[in-house]
Amino acid sequence: MSDIAIKVDKVSKVYHLYARQRDRLKDALNLTKKKCYQEHFALDQLDFEIKKGETVGIIGTNGSGKSTILKIITGVLNPTDGEVTVNGRISALLELGAGFNMEYTGIENVYLNGTMIGFTKEEIDERLQDILDFADIGDFVNQPVKTYSSGMFVRLAFAVAINIDPEILIVDEALSVGDVFFQSKCYHKFEEFKKMGKTILFVSHDLGSITKYCDRAILLNKGHKLFEGTPKEAVDMYKRVLVNQVDDEENGKSVWERGEDTTLWRSTLPINPEVLEYGSKKAEIIDFAFLDDKGRVTNVIEKGSEMTVKMKVLFHEDIAEPIFAFSFKNLLGIELCGTNTMFEKIEVTPKKAGDVQVISFKQKMDLQGAEYLLSLGCTGYPHGEFTVYHRLYDVCNLTVVSTKNTVGYYDMNTQITVE
Repeated sequence: MSDIAIKVDKVSKVYHLYARQRDRLKDALNLTKKKCYQEHFALDQLDFEIKKGETVGIIGTNGSGKSTILKIITGVLNPTDGEVTVNGRISALLELGAGFNMEYTGIENVYLNGTMIGFTKEEIDERLQDILDFADIGDFVNQPVKTYSSGMFVRLAFAVAINIDPEILIVDEALSVGDVFFQSKCYHKFEEFKKMGKTILFVSHDLGSITKYCDRAILLNKGHKLFEGTPKEAVDMYKRVLVNQVDDEENGKSVWERGEDTTLWRSTLPINPEVLEYGSKKAEIIDFAFLDDKGRVTNVIEKGSEMTVKMKVLFHEDIAEPIFAFSFKNLLGIELCGTNTMFEKIEVTPKKAGDVQVISFKQKMDLQGAEYLLSLGCTGYPHGEFTVYHRLYDVCNLTVVSTKNTVGYYDMNTQITVE
């Protein structure tokens, strides 16, 4: 018996893009021999295998083809070319609410989904209590699902998916909708499934979960398989994709090693279009970046690793004692941490108009795995009065990837002894 659960063999999915609706009609009616559409390859000659009992993650930017390949594997879509072979009963949790009838109650949808998968009413009866216990949505199971919140939706859908005894479980990002406690319960179930020798394939933007739970990871980019290997290696490559550095490294040298003035560092980072910017502009922050422990520009940093916030300031006027600062906020706007050259007692020499100063704040990243917002500033105390030369509030986001979060905003790196 084959030990391969899923085999994807040179799979392509091509969509026809029409500039005008009448072109679509002409093509449908075969009214012209001229091609009146552009071909878009959502997937292009994709190959990979997943062994039975493996947990494999698929990562990639939006539009890379992640959801498309899951839909082809589950039979929701047909490939344009190539072949997919699946050995085992699949249970899939794809788009939120997929397979649910909005007018039916939760209970009715449980039986509907079970029947679609191939279970008899008696078999669903046996599993019903386990499904309801896992979903834990109370009396809402007797209400139409159109009245459910997105969290209730995903709780019930996942409860059905994992309690129908699948050999292969496929999940597409849906868990990001549930609260943190439900997500924890789902990942515990993943661990149980792994111990039982079941196969799990899931797409997630939570890189910490990919690193923690997966045996392997596949990185897709623009419909192609860019990398396949250990989760850590895949995440490292993904960080380069996010800042368009996949093809930028020459002779093993990073962008920084080739010279800082070759390009704007921030051009590869996601900039907040609603950044709050103010100040006299006597000094101006003209560039900035995050650097990971390998010196690469990225806005995805692993918790516990060394990282650097780097900024470049252009002086339009003479300034005697400039102060350079950075800080991180959470998405609620709470300022969590930060520092400046004055706090750190760093001597900064007076600057003349036209001078450019590069400042690097290097530290170990101990914030919990989450999303954060970066703020930068250049200030001073001319004649004893506090002055803002230039500030950029919430200018860019930083994603911290973690395989172990503790309580609160940052990790105290506690050493525990049990005697």
